Amino acid sequence: MLQELSIQNFAIIPKLNISFQPGMTVLTGETGAGKSIIIDAVGLLTGGRGSQDFIREGADKAVLQGLIDVEPGQPITQLLDELGIPLEDNQLLIHRELHKSGRNVIRVNGSLVNATTLKEIGQHLVDIHGQNEHQELMQVERHLSLLDEYGKKTIGPVLEKYRAAYDTYRSLESAFHKRQADEQAWAQRLDMLSFQSKELADASLVEGEEEMLEAEYQELTNFQDVLAALSKAHEALDGDWDNNGLETISTAMSAMEDIEELSPKYATLTEAVRGAYYELQEAASEILSVRDGLEFDEERLREVDDRLNLIRSLERKYGATITDVLAHQAKVDAELAEMGGGEQSAAELAEQVEVAEQKARTLAEKLHELRLKAAKQLATKIHEQLSDLYMEKAVFSAHITEMKELNATGLDAVEFYIQTNPGEGAKPLVKIASGGELSRMMLAMKTIFSREQGITSIIFDEVDTGVSGRVAQAIAEKIAVIGRYSQVLTITHLPQVAAVADNHYFIEKQVVGDRTETSIHTLSEDERVNEVARMLSGDELTDAAKENARDLIQRAVAKRSE
Repeated sequence: MLQELSIQNFAIIPKLNISFQPGMTVLTGETGAGKSIIIDAVGLLTGGRGSQDFIREGADKAVLQGLIDVEPGQPITQLLDELGIPLEDNQLLIHRELHKSGRNVIRVNGSLVNATTLKEIGQHLVDIHGQNEHQELMQVERHLSLLDEYGKKTIGPVLEKYRAAYDTYRSLESAFHKRQADEQAWAQRLDMLSFQSKELADASLVEGEEEMLEAEYQELTNFQDVLAALSKAHEALDGDWDNNGLETISTAMSAMEDIEELSPKYATLTEAVRGAYYELQEAASEILSVRDGLEFDEERLREVDDRLNLIRSLERKYGATITDVLAHQAKVDAELAEMGGGEQSAAELAEQVEVAEQKARTLAEKLHELRLKAAKQLATKIHEQLSDLYMEKAVFSAHITEMKELNATGLDAVEFYIQTNPGEGAKPLVKIASGGELSRMMLAMKTIFSREQGITSIIFDEVDTGVSGRVAQAIAEKIAVIGRYSQVLTITHLPQVAAVADNHYFIEKQVVGDRTETSIHTLSEDERVNEVARMLSGDELTDAAKENARDLIQRAVAKRSE
C-alpha cells in the first residue's frame, strides 16, 4: 500500500507531500489542475520512463519519494531478497531524482538500482491503469499476452520453458540455413579456421616467451665476443705478466700500509686502496669462473632461432605481439565451436534442428491446451464482472487459433470476441465495442487480473470516461468493491465515483507570483458535499445539487456498512 508520496520540482508542482489511506481514495479537481501529474509521479517511482521534461522550469532536478507498505509473504519479498535489498519493518522507501544533465538516480531502501530493476520491483507494488488501456484492448496483438497474464500460474512456467526451447531451435535452424545457403563458403571457412586453430595450438605460445628467447639468442650469437672480453678482463686484472692490475694495486696498498699509522688521513687512504684491491681480486676470480664455465651450444642456438622465427611468422599473420596472437586463437576456437567444432556435418545439424523443433512444438501444444482452459475460465469470470456493470447479456470469449508455424509465443493467435446483444452473434471486440463498453470491459479484466496478481495498490486514471447514469453508478460501486481488498486511487470526473470513496482529495492549481503551482488538500465533510455537487451541476452550487450530492454520499456509506 502506498503510504506517503513526496514530490519536489516536478512539472507544475514545486513541493507536495501526500499521505494516503487504505480503501478507495478519489482525486478530483478542474481539468488541468495536475491530477494526472500525481499519477505520473507514482508511475516514475514504480519504474516509469523518466524525462527531463518532467523537471519544473528553472529547477536543476526533480525529486520523488514514495513510502510503500509491503505485506509479508508477497512475491515482492522474494524478489527483494534476490536483489539484495533489505526490507525493514515491511516498508520500501523509493527515492528517484531526475537531473537536467540527464543523470537518473534511483534508490530503494538506500540501495542504488537502475530503471529496469525499479520497473521489475514496481510491477509487484502498483498497477496504474489509464484511458490508454482501452487502446490495449483494441490491439489484437495484445490479447494473447492478456490471456497469458490471467493464466500465468499455469501458463507461465510452461511458457518460460517453451521460450528457451524455441530460442535453441531458432539458433540451430539459423546455423543450419547459414551452412546450407553456401556449403562451399562454409567448408572453406571451416578449413581455414581448422588450419589456424591447429597451427596456433601446435605453436603453444606463452606470454613473455619472445622476450626471454631474444635475450638468450643475443647471448648465444655473441659467444666469441663475450669469451674474448672476459679473457681480456681477467688478463688485465690477474694475468701471467709482471705488474698486472692486481699486482700494481698490491704495490700501492703496501706503500700506503707503511705510512697509515702516521696520520688518520693516511689510514683512510690505505683502507680505500685495500678495499679496492680485495674487490678487484674477487671480480677477477668471478670473471675467470664465468669464462671457464662458458660453453657454446650450437644446437640450442638453432632451437632458439627457429622458435623466434616461428613466433615472428605467427605475429605477421595474426597480430603484432604474442598477446594479439593468443587473442586471435581464442576467437578462432570460439567460432569453430559455434560451427560445430569442425566435426559436425550438415546432416547431423539438420537432425539437431528437427529434435529441437519437436521439443518446442510439444511445449507449444501444452501451451495451447492451457490457454484453451484459461480462456474458458476468463470468459466465465468476465461475464460475472460485466453482469455487475449492466452488461449481463454480453457474452465474452477468447478465440484461439492454432497456427502451423512456431513463433516466440507458441502456436496460438488469440482475439477477444464479444456479443453485446442476444441474437447478433459474437464479433471481434475491436470492431463493435463502444467507448463505454470498453471502459467496462477494461474494469472487468483489471478486477480479475488484480486479484490474480495480488497487487495491493491500483490506480485508475479517468477510466470512467464515456459512461453515465446507472452504468456510472455500477462502475463506481465496482471500484469501491475493489477498494475493500486493495488500496485504490482514482482520478474521476463522475460524481457517482467520487461519492463512494473512503477518502477524497481536491487538487487545484493557482498562480503564485508569476508561477503556476498545484496544491492538494483533504476535503472535509461539507467540502466534499460541495465538490460532488459541483460535479453534478457545474460551478453553480444549488441547494438541489447539494442535497443530491449528500444523498449519493450517504447511500455509499450505507452500502459500505452492509
